[in-house]
Amino acid sequence: MAYTVVGKSINRVDAVAKVTGQAKYTGDFIERDMLVGKILRSPYAHAIVKNIDVSKARALPGVEAVLTYADVPKIKFATAGHPYALDPKHRDKEDRTILTSKARFVGDAIAAVVATDELTAAEALKLIEVEYEVLEPLLTPEAAMREGAPLIHDDCERNILSSYGYEIGAIEEAFQEADYIFEDELETSIVQHCQLENHVSCAYVDSDGRIVIVTSTQIPHIVRRIVGQALGIPWGRVRVIKPCVGGGFGSKQDVCLEPLTALMTLAVGGRPVRLELSREECMIDTRTRHAIKYKIKTGVSKDGKLIGMHIAAISNTGAYASHGHSIAMAGGTKFRILYPMKALKYEPLTVYTNLPVAGAMRGYGSPQITFAVESHLENIARKLGIDPIEFRKKNLVNVGYVDPLNGNTVRSCGIRECIEKGKELIKWDEKKARYKNQAGTKRRGLGMACFSYASGTHPVGLEMAGARIVLNQDGSVQLQIGATEIGQGSDTVFAQMVAEVLGIPVDMVHVISTQDTDITPFDTGAYASRQTYITGMAVAKAALEVKEKILDFVWGMTDIPAHALDIKEQNIVYKHSGEVVMPLAEVALHTYYDTVFARPITSDTSNNARINAFVFGVTFAEVEVDLKTGKIEVLEIYNVHDSGKIINPQLAEGQVHGGVGMGIGYALAEQMLFDEKTGKPLNNNLLDYKMPTIMDIPDIGVAFVETFEPTSPFGCKALGEPPTIPVAPAIRNAVLDATGVAFNRLPMNPQRVFEKFKEAGLI
Repeated sequence: MAYTVVGKSINRVDAVAKVTGQAKYTGDFIERDMLVGKILRSPYAHAIVKNIDVSKARALPGVEAVLTYADVPKIKFATAGHPYALDPKHRDKEDRTILTSKARFVGDAIAAVVATDELTAAEALKLIEVEYEVLEPLLTPEAAMREGAPLIHDDCERNILSSYGYEIGAIEEAFQEADYIFEDELETSIVQHCQLENHVSCAYVDSDGRIVIVTSTQIPHIVRRIVGQALGIPWGRVRVIKPCVGGGFGSKQDVCLEPLTALMTLAVGGRPVRLELSREECMIDTRTRHAIKYKIKTGVSKDGKLIGMHIAAISNTGAYASHGHSIAMAGGTKFRILYPMKALKYEPLTVYTNLPVAGAMRGYGSPQITFAVESHLENIARKLGIDPIEFRKKNLVNVGYVDPLNGNTVRSCGIRECIEKGKELIKWDEKKARYKNQAGTKRRGLGMACFSYASGTHPVGLEMAGARIVLNQDGSVQLQIGATEIGQGSDTVFAQMVAEVLGIPVDMVHVISTQDTDITPFDTGAYASRQTYITGMAVAKAALEVKEKILDFVWGMTDIPAHALDIKEQNIVYKHSGEVVMPLAEVALHTYYDTVFARPITSDTSNNARINAFVFGVTFAEVEVDLKTGKIEVLEIYNVHDSGKIINPQLAEGQVHGGVGMGIGYALAEQMLFDEKTGKPLNNNLLDYKMPTIMDIPDIGVAFVETFEPTSPFGCKALGEPPTIPVAPAIRNAVLDATGVAFNRLPMNPQRVFEKFKEAGLI
């Protein structure tokens, strides 16, 4: 289908505001006499608060309130940013209170102060005296599951949050049928989101007695609900406003600060309070990516067909559930579409430990399991002497495949074309021949890895999105969506969709980017790479309704039937010839001011998308490995995606660049480190936490294979999270190709690589 605006690289609608500093973030929210909140954190990973004395802190001039676990509602709540479930069995684990009398990780929130300024608040924290009963810190899942280990949460036997999994087919029969059995153990690390904007939240009580929260979040409507639950008040008494957000990557798909901020304003009579975390606090008391250990056993036939696979996973969820077992299950669900086989058994355990809380992070479990499976498949291909690309191609999914567990259907799939395009871009065959017999201490290799993902959470989660469009007097429109712009460019693609349907330029679509739960249509938020696909359905629905109303109004003005008309380039035209009937602006003016027929044109609609669409892609990487130092340099990397129709190629390319950068950090450097005896964080700052800089990232190659997804109004599918998913295994497989050494644990930092080379006899 030929589009006028969709598929074009127009500038971001928020670009000028952001680069000129006009864009307003939560930190720019100013109220007169704004107070400052700060949190007292536990120095112990596992401890019971025996006694707490806040009298000296309360007596300090400038301190307006001091809160402890004794001052918060005795209500346990869940922080994960999921839609509310009417079925109690489908809800997130409710295991938190706003402040706690039992510390479960170093940095857990024990008390809080509200003061007139930051220095006074910091001084007040020092005056709070706490007596702890220190318990054994359980820092690994194995330690936490040990017989007789203390319970982190009293209602979870052996500290296991959940062990729910699945089995497709009969795995033991599949292994008996297979000609070969291969086994591997693989492991990923704890990493941090490190988004530019730290977590920050402000709250006050308005004249109606309602709590107003201005916050940097991906999920304003869910924040409203969770704050209501945590405080034990009606949800309608909470109003949440989301201004511009400086990145989240999943860490703001969790309600980290808002219940405490709300409690702080209540403690000071409704006066405005700001609670802003430092970078060090963000790195220990927001969310991390789950570290997961995998054991994989796979049966393969002589001709290289996958017969069955058994995956056992142990996921470290840290001190509280947050998104918990959803991460392990999501990863185990989204990868299985890629390689259908006779039998697949997935046995995940999600375990509490006394480490910072793990939650949603870009890819939501898929970067972990894709690293494990794609590394495992590479090992198998090498052992069988089969080209790794051909091995994968033998087993890839086809259009029409129906997932046997949830019924989701593959209706578009360009994975084979993605592989061919990536192979050509990196000059796979030519370089493979060139690097065949290398000597010396610097060696080069090529690797690749595939992935599959989904466009939202259906059928596991609700996929509701809302959009409101108002036709203005000049023929322009206002677009209001509940979907949150957090830097990914969703406001821009929604503007393009509306412009496409209504036949107007994008600059005549005025997007109201600030979400306000009092005003904004309901939408569950920015996560699961859902917005272009899911919210796009609601936006298209609203735009089509506005178009129908415009043409119906013109019918009344001219007696020309609506079905004979269209809107092109801001004009009402005859559909068959393109002849102009009248300007759109003239129609718009009449809808407001015609003394007989005036009726302003609006659409306020929502869409419950009970459908999903799968995305596919591949990363190809070329690396140079220095055997003497263990340094791995990525020379070339290409990320090729089937994300359906690309709405804005330049924005899409930017998404891929960001995702690949994150993937390179995940592969080679990033890892949160903790004292093995105490659980104290060792590198919760941007100096010691080794995140790649622009000097560490090579030129990133991006390509798209544009299929058309029939369930989407414009043929599009997800793109937000997928770019980061296959990067680490592609780099790992390239290192294996260069050196013959298989790294089954992330990150592949110089120290770890050097030690492995020494063990392998390369040094």
